[in-house]
Amino acid sequence: MKAAQSAIKPLKNTQFWLLGIGGGLIAILLTITWRSGDPSHLGMSILFLLAVASMVNEKHKSLTLESGVLSSFLGALLIAFVLWQSATLANGKLLGIFTHISPFISALGLALIASGLKGLKQFWQELTIMFFLGIPKLLLSYPIDISPLTAKFSAFLLWYSGFEVSLRGIYINLPTGSIKVYSGCSGAELISHLLGIAVICLLMFPLERKKGIFVPIVAITSAFIINGVRVALLAIIIANQNTAAFDYWHEGDGSRLFGIFGVLMFGFFYLFMLRQQEAKNQDIAES
Repeated sequence: MKAAQSAIKPLKNTQFWLLGIGGGLIAILLTITWRSGDPSHLGMSILFLLAVASMVNEKHKSLTLESGVLSSFLGALLIAFVLWQSATLANGKLLGIFTHISPFISALGLALIASGLKGLKQFWQELTIMFFLGIPKLLLSYPIDISPLTAKFSAFLLWYSGFEVSLRGIYINLPTGSIKVYSGCSGAELISHLLGIAVICLLMFPLERKKGIFVPIVAITSAFIINGVRVALLAIIIANQNTAAFDYWHEGDGSRLFGIFGVLMFGFFYLFMLRQQEAKNQDIAES
């Protein structure tokens, strides 16, 4: 009898139930992201979820887990929506959109169940990270299409490098070939990824406010420039009629190398900023 009571006791623990719901949602979200055929977003999802898990683990003892009926109902409704869409959406554009908004919806629903509307401020950092996981990419791809700007920048790089290039809308024309810079090549994905990583860095390893303001700007600018170089390279390759190389750098492993390079470059930049701040603080402490 005592053994049975001790086995049932953990089930009454609020944190235990929240952990179970959160773990189930993570498994579902990663599964549908994998099913959507977007490996870069899957990798970023794992990174962002690890960051959120680490932050929650650090402060879990100080959390106030109290929620009202209305807040719990709203949270359950959001989670039910995620579960329903996960089960019914087929591969396609809508599934791609859903994989980018569902992490934030799930996090918001779980936070409402855990602490209610009044306690959401306890999770503002985690909710911010989940927001930047996918929503900025959607904003840069649908309401705002930055493809024309990317095409202009890549055409400028080609012109500056000595190529005979002309621009017509989102078409970059060289004498022996042309490419169309559609939304998938605009750089929205890389920009959103580096911007999200910048947010994680600022929340987990904060800098002084004056320096911190420039971090998102550097992330966005560097991502745009790196993608512009990639598009210019694609234009040169297609002008040389090299279809195999174009496929490699457009949708193959070559396209991911630019993303890896962008992440590494931003990582070194942020590490440099952190070391500068540590050196400054050390000098102040010694003086």
